[in-house]
Amino acid sequence: MYKVVKKEVLAPGIKLFEVEAPRIAAKAEPGQFFMLRLDEQGERIPLTIADFDREKGTIATIIQEVGFTSAHMGQLEEGDEILDIVGPLGHASEVEKFGTVLCVGGGLGVAPVFPITRALKEAGNEVIAIIGARTKELLIWEEEMKAASHEIMVTTDDGSYGHKGFVTDLIKKVLDERKIDCIWAIGPMPMMKAVAGTTKPYGVKTIVSLNPIMVDGTGMCGACRVDIGGETKFACVDGPEFDAHLVDFNLALRRLAMYKDEEARAVAAQCCGGNDTCQK
Repeated sequence: MYKVVKKEVLAPGIKLFEVEAPRIAAKAEPGQFFMLRLDEQGERIPLTIADFDREKGTIATIIQEVGFTSAHMGQLEEGDEILDIVGPLGHASEVEKFGTVLCVGGGLGVAPVFPITRALKEAGNEVIAIIGARTKELLIWEEEMKAASHEIMVTTDDGSYGHKGFVTDLIKKVLDERKIDCIWAIGPMPMMKAVAGTTKPYGVKTIVSLNPIMVDGTGMCGACRVDIGGETKFACVDGPEFDAHLVDFNLALRRLAMYKDEEARAVAAQCCGGNDTCQK
């Protein structure tokens, strides 16, 4: 069992959990993830390792309550226990001294891009960060990203804070003004697709972290398959990071939407006390 040692509400429906997992914390690296099962009846879901503390033996993750399991997890409190956690999984980010790098986090993507940003700065890179959200209220970890980078820019869709618009607006501005050696961009799939389309004409290497449907996290089920440059890859064992300019985002988006109806029914059943025929 894995004890929740810290819970923090970062924004409406967005919560941070710090969990005791010393063996995972000892091996975790930026870019990796873990699989979680809350209880015997729970499904397995992948979650980002947003931070880790080797001395305390803890890992941190940030969730947004959008589905059945994330909503259930959001109800946990400090002292509660999680049944299963398996990790760290996936390849760690390739961190080295590239020169000037751009780290972009959209929405909940700020969580996985944070440890990458910090590691790139520690490796001697000049790090520019761009973070965005739909509104100021939903923006997370601005101070953490500020500390992990040399310069930070903020954007909100509605203009309630920082630049009014999308992260791609600021990416284009930076690329027009400076030489960037490498870009990491993590966020919702449509955002990563837009970033790939923005950076490709500039010829700058762009890395995204894909979040497809995943069941076991070890390459056995095949649910997380993605098309990378015309080849089938599995995000759990071949990724989760890939060259953004090789990803078939249209296919990835279609696969991501395959179980939307089933997920909606599960959430409705949870809201209605287990009656899957009721209306939310």
